[in-house]
Amino acid sequence: MTRSCLIIGHRGARGLFPENTLAGFAGALALGVDAVELDVGLTADRVVVVSHDPALNPNITRDAAGQWLKERGPPIRAMRAADLAAFDVGRVRPDLDYAAQFPDQSPRDGERIPTLQRVFCIHNGTNFIVELKTCPDQPDLTVGGEEMAAAVTAVADSTGVASRITVEGFDWRGPRHLHRSRPDVRLAWLTRAETVRNASVWWGGPHPGDFGGSVPRAVAAEGGPVWAPDHADLTQDLVNEAHELDLAVMPWTVNAADDMARLIGWGVDGIVTDRPDRARQILASLPRHADEGPPR
Repeated sequence: MTRSCLIIGHRGARGLFPENTLAGFAGALALGVDAVELDVGLTADRVVVVSHDPALNPNITRDAAGQWLKERGPPIRAMRAADLAAFDVGRVRPDLDYAAQFPDQSPRDGERIPTLQRVFCIHNGTNFIVELKTCPDQPDLTVGGEEMAAAVTAVADSTGVASRITVEGFDWRGPRHLHRSRPDVRLAWLTRAETVRNASVWWGGPHPGDFGGSVPRAVAAEGGPVWAPDHADLTQDLVNEAHELDLAVMPWTVNAADDMARLIGWGVDGIVTDRPDRARQILASLPRHADEGPPR
């Protein structure tokens, strides 16, 4: 017997389509995902764009001449949105180890780094999980969490999707700012082992020791309602503890079938995955508890 579990396409559906692209989001939606997850940065001219990396990534980026970048490009915050539009992010560079992780990814040459506004307009009714890519450990690389959070909600308001977004971050300053200023926006609190160990940097105040070492209790103290941990850090006991605190649990990035089945069996409320097609197959093969509603 399991809880209802959402399938969330990571960076669209990175295992099948170019990550964080309009083509990738369209492909993920065609697979029937419950939400698409994406990452955002802020350009020099204050345009919110969709990119996982705070600087141009040579694994996936070609210049206007079609040449792969030889090294990491300049930070997004130092570039104008129009300048970013010159780069092609429609395929993975084939001669790198990164490509071997996604052998089933179908390239879409000509895909550009999209603005968040364009992504929010792709499909009426789509749910979005927006990760604020801020780097408190490298403060010159990105804008701060509060500024990024405010920029995202401004785009959400202008496109009418504020009720369909969840905003999350490893840097808890961004979600914390929205908890105070925008209580209507749903929030998630990302964690992984590194950020928990360095909570003074990433959480901006609280520490796991303040909560008896309990990360779920720390998330609940921030107001929840979603805890988004690295799936490798989860145990059944932690899932149970989070649910007792009225938190939804949505681990990332779950790509192996065995991991999917185990986590769904533990009762997680959603899984973030590069392979939503695989997750749908696993979910269909497992018993469902019809009385359970969707995650809070």
